Amino acid sequence: MKKIHALISTLLIGGLSLPAFSGVFSSKPSDQEIENTLKAHPDLILNVLRDHKSELYDIVSQAFQEEQVKHEKEAEKQAQKEENEAFKNPYQPVINKNTMIRGNKNAKYTLVEYSDFECPYCGRAFPTVQALRKKYGNQMRFIYKNMPLPMHPQSMPAAEYFEAVALQSQKKAWLFNDKMYENQSRLGPSFYKQTIKELGLNVKQAEKDAKSKRVQDLIQADIKEAEKFGFTGTPGFLLNGIPVRGAYPEGKFISIIDRLNHKGKRQEPAKGGAEASTKN
Repeated sequence: MKKIHALISTLLIGGLSLPAFSGVFSSKPSDQEIENTLKAHPDLILNVLRDHKSELYDIVSQAFQEEQVKHEKEAEKQAQKEENEAFKNPYQPVINKNTMIRGNKNAKYTLVEYSDFECPYCGRAFPTVQALRKKYGNQMRFIYKNMPLPMHPQSMPAAEYFEAVALQSQKKAWLFNDKMYENQSRLGPSFYKQTIKELGLNVKQAEKDAKSKRVQDLIQADIKEAEKFGFTGTPGFLLNGIPVRGAYPEGKFISIIDRLNHKGKRQEPAKGGAEASTKN
């Protein structure tokens, strides 16, 4: 409200020579006089705004930019605070014998992604994940968890088919995963079935499994876990329990790994993690 009042004051003072103010003010008005005048003559502000459109636009634009910068700084500060806390008490995602893992099951670094196949930001994060897996090799294991968002109509069906494919072959499920992100514009039933067929799997069985309670339970468990860690958008990551909220570039993850190495930290697998399978 203070900014709005300042804006109105600026425009009014700048427009005192306008016919609309004839006989209203004889000199520079006080804040109280401006407030009283607006209450008595609300039409005055409309006249001023119409005659000072460019000035109004500049002031509003500047105010918006200032608020945006302020918001970004606050968000960055909060993210850093959360990161520092997570180094002391890492988040613990469920990793057990049923968890599908890509890479070395005993890797030093665990990258968990909560993702949406249709999300453009997740598509942007896909090559980052691939680059990290290549960079760290056997030192990094990757775990994909579903977080289909309601505004993306193909995110849930794609997640269902991904889990259905995994029931037939976890190794080929990773190939299915890659194919979805490499072809986000093609997502749809025909593309899922075509991909499953190309992978040499049973399409009819995948269709049936996609709607099964088992698959639905797996997806819902992922969603609930993401919510537990406060992820409201995608992609969301946990790198050895350290949260990364958004499609950050590779350097963000490298900086966390450098810090982990400096601190000598390492997140141990959840109970049963040593029995997790390894799939490439």
